[in-house]
Amino acid sequence: MIHDARTCREIEATTDSDDRSTPSFDQPRIEAAVREILLAIGENPDREGLLDTPSRVARAYGEMFGGLDQSPAAHLARQFPQDGSDPVMVTDIPFTSMCEHHLLPFTGVAHIAYQPQHGRVVGLSKLARTVQILARRPQQQERLTQQVREAIEEHLDPAGVLVMLEATHSCMQIRGAKAHGASMKTRSVGGRWERDAATRREIQEMMVGK
Repeated sequence: MIHDARTCREIEATTDSDDRSTPSFDQPRIEAAVREILLAIGENPDREGLLDTPSRVARAYGEMFGGLDQSPAAHLARQFPQDGSDPVMVTDIPFTSMCEHHLLPFTGVAHIAYQPQHGRVVGLSKLARTVQILARRPQQQERLTQQVREAIEEHLDPAGVLVMLEATHSCMQIRGAKAHGASMKTRSVGGRWERDAATRREIQEMMVGK
């Protein structure tokens, strides 16, 4: 059972409903910090073009880091019965996260596959929400990949699970090496697929071949 997130309206509709700032979010403090940054680089935060920049940046941070006070648990707990144990795969789940080293975005897609073993599955949108909640916080791609896999294992207890992320990092493109076009791929595997190389290879080939 394979689903492409680009053609699944249920998944596409998940990107807006959780875009809210966290309860502990301190917008005035961020606005003051952004104003100080503008002063530190030699700009005038009171000129017309920058006058509203601190509040704009603060609101953007409230959205981009909105996953800090959210958990995928509530979404993954909403399961329904499903006969059989064939693998479930969802590909091309879009996400944007913030590199914790430079606070610059990295953007890409997530591919998720798991094999039910208790006759329970979750709706496709719940997998997308899991990725997006965990992405909306300061992150490393390696850790994000692992956290998505761990969340699925914790709440679904699948026989096997494989998560793959592909992303481009603006911190690598606009500074430092300026490696335009370079992308990063990460993978995290759990359950019996970690030991079953043949099945793991088959699942991964289905993911990237689509």
